[in-house]
Amino acid sequence: MARQSIQAGASPTVVIRADGEVQVQGWESDRLEATTESRLGLQVRQRRGTVEVRIGGDGKVWLPFGSAVTIYASKSLTIRHIHGSATLYAGGSASVHNVATLAHVSAGGMVDVSCTHVEGSDVQITAGGDLRCAITTLANTRVLVSDMGGSWEGLIGDGRVRLRLKAGGDVTLVTDAVVIAQPPHFILGRIERPA
Repeated sequence: MARQSIQAGASPTVVIRADGEVQVQGWESDRLEATTESRLGLQVRQRRGTVEVRIGGDGKVWLPFGSAVTIYASKSLTIRHIHGSATLYAGGSASVHNVATLAHVSAGGMVDVSCTHVEGSDVQITAGGDLRCAITTLANTRVLVSDMGGSWEGLIGDGRVRLRLKAGGDVTLVTDAVVIAQPPHFILGRIERPA
């Protein structure tokens, strides 16, 4: 097993590139640590204020809770317990839980998102399969959905933020906010209340 770590600080900017599946987890430390069983290599370095992690196959990365992270995984990715922001790209599925700020997700497989809020005024989450999206503070958002059942649009509050959910399978929006159907169809898709 290859293992590398680096002093990253409390809220580093981190870029992770994995040629396989990657699991990323926040922890209460100012160190970043990465491991892999792959013989294809592991590299962790700091460059121009960014911590870069390169994994030649499948791997695991532990990083400070306050990290702002961008992940590129050729297979699936899982990310948990990040108080910073996340921008995610996966060839397979993406599982996102307990992330404070979500900037973008694009995955070839299914996507399961649980975060506090989104970054910016126009956010897109794309899945090749099913997409389940739970955003705790989903206020003043125009939700634009395109899935295998068609397209629909819903409004929460004044709609200042655009949230685009696109899936090759079904989209499920999880929110306790009131969603108002919008023209031209005045229909809503699958909406669930949080447990």
